[in-house]
Amino acid sequence: MTITTATYDDVLAAEPLVRPHVSPSPVIRSYALEKELGLPASRQVWIKDYGWTPVGSFKLLGALNWMAHHAEEIGDRPVAAHSSGNFASGISYAGMRFGKRVIIVMPETAPKIKFERTRSFGAEIRTYDISTDHETGLRDQLTKQIAEEEQGVQASPYNDPYVIAGNGVGALEVVRDLESQGRSISHYFCQVSGGGLMAGQALVVAHHFSDANIIGVEPEQADDFKQSLVAKERIRVDHPTSICDGLLSYDVGEYNWPILKEKVHSCISVPDLKTREAMKWLYDNHGLQTEPSGAIATAALLSGEADLSGEGDIVVVVSGRNVDEETFRDWIDV
Repeated sequence: MTITTATYDDVLAAEPLVRPHVSPSPVIRSYALEKELGLPASRQVWIKDYGWTPVGSFKLLGALNWMAHHAEEIGDRPVAAHSSGNFASGISYAGMRFGKRVIIVMPETAPKIKFERTRSFGAEIRTYDISTDHETGLRDQLTKQIAEEEQGVQASPYNDPYVIAGNGVGALEVVRDLESQGRSISHYFCQVSGGGLMAGQALVVAHHFSDANIIGVEPEQADDFKQSLVAKERIRVDHPTSICDGLLSYDVGEYNWPILKEKVHSCISVPDLKTREAMKWLYDNHGLQTEPSGAIATAALLSGEADLSGEGDIVVVVSGRNVDEETFRDWIDV
């Protein structure tokens, strides 16, 4: 079956729908990474930091585009969705902006800050035990139950063309910023879980910089996308585990896969210890307090696993910064 998924034109169409609700997040040059990597003066490294959004991650971009396209259909009904926490706050923010009720299914072990942010935008939260979900399937059951019992409209955190296109708006911010300075991109490091962020970013980066090496990054024990690239088909990991709570989907979405397999050239899987070291590196060198999922792309860049030869600049995505203070301090004690 052929899946009709998002296109670059869909990203362009999403931008005017997203922009009234959120300003662009910064693209920051990292002199420290340039020094760490030993790059020549002609090449620069840029951090795309989604931690500056009102929900502390990239997730509201796709959520806003999804909500804009479904607002009329939703009417007075609620929106039902499952999330490890960042899409929860993203779709909740979108619900607040569009005046819609949102009900979220979240792991009971999600960081406190993700619960707090989600509730702050008016969402209702139901919880489940993520440690047994690979056996019980309770997450999907609860989300479906809410949609059925309350006649709700179900939103996917990643497996949806509108979500993919909305997330791509963040990459438009990157390429326009660099193009305005006469820069080009040789390498683009971005997180992969369900693929909503990576697919949207890849559509834009590949369109503007066709020679760019687009590199996916995921946890070592949740490397379904890396396995999928090798197998040339979607592979499911039944029990993904990592401190990167935002990167524990079982597989990439069916709408995401056609984009990912075409435009993402490779994938680096990162052990949790390296992610913790990257969290510490970002804090020590840039004062950024990042969640593990947000820092893992930097970990891949610092690992030396990727061939960085080329003439253009390197972009690394910090996808989110929602982490509890005490937990963060424990993780960077390496």
